[in-house]
Amino acid sequence: MELSKIKRVFFVGVGGIGMSALARYFAKRGQVVCGYDKTKTRLTEILENEGIQITYVDEVSTLPETFLNPQEDTLVVYTPAIPKDSKILNHFRDLGFILKKRSEVLGIISKGMFCIGIAGTHGKTTTSSIVAHILKDTGYDCTAFLGGIASNYNSNVLFGKNNVVVVEADEYDRSFLTLHPDIAVVTSMDADHLDIYGDKSHLEESFRLYAGQLKHEGTLYMHEGLSLANGLTYAASATAISRAENLRVEGSKFVFDYADSNQKLRDISLMLPGKHNVENTTVAIAIALQLGIDAEKVKQAVANFKGVKRRFEYIVNNDEQIYIDDYAHHPEELRACFDAVRQLYPEKKLTVIFQPHLFTRTRDFADDFASVLSTVDELLLLDIYPARELPLEGINAQFLLDKITLESKRVMEKDGVIQYVSDEKPELILTVGAGDIDTIIEQLKNILNHA
Repeated sequence: MELSKIKRVFFVGVGGIGMSALARYFAKRGQVVCGYDKTKTRLTEILENEGIQITYVDEVSTLPETFLNPQEDTLVVYTPAIPKDSKILNHFRDLGFILKKRSEVLGIISKGMFCIGIAGTHGKTTTSSIVAHILKDTGYDCTAFLGGIASNYNSNVLFGKNNVVVVEADEYDRSFLTLHPDIAVVTSMDADHLDIYGDKSHLEESFRLYAGQLKHEGTLYMHEGLSLANGLTYAASATAISRAENLRVEGSKFVFDYADSNQKLRDISLMLPGKHNVENTTVAIAIALQLGIDAEKVKQAVANFKGVKRRFEYIVNNDEQIYIDDYAHHPEELRACFDAVRQLYPEKKLTVIFQPHLFTRTRDFADDFASVLSTVDELLLLDIYPARELPLEGINAQFLLDKITLESKRVMEKDGVIQYVSDEKPELILTVGAGDIDTIIEQLKNILNHA
């Protein structure tokens, strides 16, 4: 389907972070955009305020009249997370509407554009946001589809006037195989989504296929140590081609030098904490320099990058209390997040509130979760957020808690967490998880700000 022929778009699962970015994109282009999602959220409210009509009832009778019958200029976009028995989705299927997954639509949009695709089991949202910000802030410009809300723009989609697009390339359901980037990045290939891939070897094979879809004379950047061929390595390592050197903490900021075979940028200041974010920034700098952007402008752009919502986001930061929220939901993401907290606040007692995401992920990585969660000072564990899954017998929060060696640990409901924080006022709090843990952020913020 040609982009120019699309006049009406309906999104089944419009509230997802990637789906909502596409919805905003088509609305900005002037198309009629509507959608369905099962739950009203802050993001769906924003979409509605922007003129996108949304239904929260999975009934065909709630659809706008223009989407009752298929037309050549009408596109239906759906997410694989939508249940197969969805009445609205099956209405579109049964009547022969043109149906595309989000990833396929990204392929349609990016076709004919200079595409920068950022993939990886961790780090892709932050990395793609840094790349897009550098291109925007320096005046190079780009369009961008991000997997999070970039704080500098308060949006997950950026609109450019040139032919460059930055895309977060999602490995879930092999979605990124619809893209053919000019520049590709692979940040990590840790085992994840084993409900889709079965084992790590099949996941890695999918990343190799993605890397193989580079356009002719395209460039692949990969984190040092990944088993991909013909890529340029990057890392906070002396042996990487693009590297971060002299990494240090100055006040509450991480500062480092960038070096490659051609040049060196000294004293780069980064608001985002942690070695992993320094490495994400390193590859973003490498891409910007490859595009010919002035090095000093790149350095200035990095310094004013505010990060991504729910990626090490400071909710409260004062002399008495520090509260940070993060999307981390994989053992390696948790480890990187905890390490960054410890580097910044080595003397403070760390209280972590964690909501596991998916029964299969909790089962598949239970020992790894237990190992990393055992390193904090105090743990409040919420029930597993099921997302698209049905419960698995014996896989629950208590199953995970029993594996954790930490003494100060407990399973709690959200109300219990709120009461605990109200009573104890911990000095350093971290909420982590990819489910609906964000629904308690505002309450915790209010409690701590009035402590």
